[in-house]
Amino acid sequence: MAISRAQLLKELLPGLNALFGLEYARYGEEHKEIFETETSERSFEEETKLSGFAAAPVKNEGSAIAYDNAQEVFTARYNHETIALGFSLTEEAIEDNLYDSLSSRYTKALARAMAFTKQTKGAAILNNGFTPAFVGGDGVPLFSAAHPLVSGGVNSNIPTTPADLNETSLEAAVIQIALWTDERGLLIAAKPRKLVIPVNLMFVATRLLQSEGRPATADNDINALKNNGSIPEGYTVNHFLTDPDAWFLTTDVPNGLKHFVRAPLSNSMDGDFDTGNVRYKSRERYSFGWSDPLGIYGSAGA
Repeated sequence: MAISRAQLLKELLPGLNALFGLEYARYGEEHKEIFETETSERSFEEETKLSGFAAAPVKNEGSAIAYDNAQEVFTARYNHETIALGFSLTEEAIEDNLYDSLSSRYTKALARAMAFTKQTKGAAILNNGFTPAFVGGDGVPLFSAAHPLVSGGVNSNIPTTPADLNETSLEAAVIQIALWTDERGLLIAAKPRKLVIPVNLMFVATRLLQSEGRPATADNDINALKNNGSIPEGYTVNHFLTDPDAWFLTTDVPNGLKHFVRAPLSNSMDGDFDTGNVRYKSRERYSFGWSDPLGIYGSAGA
């Protein structure tokens, strides 16, 4: 349906002082703090995880060498979605000099809506990460205590007991990440990179990572998290996280959370011959997801 003069009656009146509601500031591209962005030239993308070899055994004198097998473990699939939104102005609204003011205002509104949608879809990967209905290539949710390994064991990227963000839980997470193994049980020397939090935890994160001494204690101990550089990239606030006490740690494990861009944001307009209306459209196509779940650690909070 086109925007008509009836919907914009006040804008036709002389003496109108201000139009408001479309000029709010908006949050930036917060998904870039969490996801690795790549371009895509296909309708979907797939990434396959491979297993390496087990630890090398001792070869006794005169005995045959041992041989091991490598294999594909699982495949992560990224299905791109087309995101599009538009509006149109009637021929009469254009004639009554609403074209210049409305086209500039509502194209900004389009950009705002498209940006909000992208940030919401990116954050949904974390928001839904504990939900059994949203599983990855290995058959379990992004955040799970049972990511299966070819060796028969499991990796866990959640705490044993869901915990709020505090000194104890953060230190335990750093230790747990350091003990992750590959598919054959070999240690991979994973390390945390960045703490990802909702807006509700930004003051807690500041005290945990930036205090010289241990936070919330009377002890004269140093802040080991800060002194050791345990979270080298500090913290980032994502305003689109929905759980106020959930928190996450990105790690240096490659091919974790991915954002594929199939078609970047584009804007276009055209006129309709039958009605004389002018139409505006914004469109982009992308996908969010994860390949290796060890790219991130998460706690749903207590």
